[in-house]
Amino acid sequence: MPTRILPAVGDADAVRSITTLLSQLPDAEPVAPVVDSTQLVDTLARLAAESVDELPEVVVVHERIGPVPALELIREVALRFPAVGVILVTSDPGPGLFQAAMDYGARGLVALPLSYEELASRVQAVAQWSVGVRRHLGSGGDVFTGVGGTVVTVGGAKGGVGATLTAIQLALAAQASGRPTALVDMDLQAGDIASYLDVQFRRSVADLATINDISPRVLADAVFRHDTGLALLLAPGEGERGEEVTDRAARQIVSALRSRYEVVVIDCGAQLGGAGAAAVEMADAALLVTTPDVVAVRGAKRAVRMWDRLQIRKAEETTVVVNRHTRGTEIQPALIEKITGTPVAGTTVPANFKELQGAVDAGRVHELDAKSTVKQALWALAGELRLVKAPEADHRKGGGRFRGDRFRGDRGSVSFRRRKDGGG
Repeated sequence: MPTRILPAVGDADAVRSITTLLSQLPDAEPVAPVVDSTQLVDTLARLAAESVDELPEVVVVHERIGPVPALELIREVALRFPAVGVILVTSDPGPGLFQAAMDYGARGLVALPLSYEELASRVQAVAQWSVGVRRHLGSGGDVFTGVGGTVVTVGGAKGGVGATLTAIQLALAAQASGRPTALVDMDLQAGDIASYLDVQFRRSVADLATINDISPRVLADAVFRHDTGLALLLAPGEGERGEEVTDRAARQIVSALRSRYEVVVIDCGAQLGGAGAAAVEMADAALLVTTPDVVAVRGAKRAVRMWDRLQIRKAEETTVVVNRHTRGTEIQPALIEKITGTPVAGTTVPANFKELQGAVDAGRVHELDAKSTVKQALWALAGELRLVKAPEADHRKGGGRFRGDRFRGDRGSVSFRRRKDGGG
């Protein structure tokens, strides 16, 4: 059986030399190379969604791959696709880097300039390891073989547009549908999730920032289990500690959460630092919340353009959510879509702060009335994003009907039938 090898190389000259050498290896089947970290993860996720057997046995990562650094990329691949063996190609094959590469999950290291014998030996060994892992996965029903949980980031076009409330309600909808969900406050200096959910907890995301290997026990010690079942990873109480959470730490934290929860919702706030940028880059879906007014829409457009310039997220891969929507406003979703150059969510959130004020002031937004049009819209948005499990069939009278308007733990609180004004 041929060994499928996926090169991840950003430099054009390096692509030619690596693919030429790989094609000469016995029983090798090099596939089309990917040019950056985002394309690599997307390609592997697409293949894994079909079957673990569709994944290449070996991925060859060049040290100058970007925008995610090579070692961080190797860690993410190792966590999300445990049946794939990764080889790092580097010009500095010293013992320090070798140990670091192994710690991050690489299965081998090859020095530049490439040697046919060394590359052939490493590829063969890693391919044999990958085949053995897949054989083990195939015989063990309890072994994780998926691509990890779904990560959704929620940012604000500016402060006060409703990003935190949106993140909380999306997480509540996913949890209530039966999917284990983590809610992360990555608004490191001004995070308010704890206040919205009436939580006091001494641990925070900053406590994970200096840990190189986030084990399940370490993660469990850092999260707070809310009454709703949500796993909360909160922002530090002292805003200055937010600087401890670097982009590297954020990648490790998001990867650890993704490997242990079906859904991970991250509130990134309105000011995107290095940690928030790393989360947005890694996310399966990135939401940007705006209100239908000139200042907020300009802020959304500015954020989208900045993400694109910094290669954090392309405009077409960002979804704008319109909050406080009314039919009478001049700025409608179609215009916002045209201005920002991004898709706009089909579900808009109506302007009705009166029904929110009591729950917000009490810090009990998880107890928001099921009849709330704002809650219904946000839970419908969760359905649009596929964060909720498909409703189970009702086998009572007239069996075969689906209870699409109910989730466990929140009776009658969501309906997937949209109102004409998009309010859910």
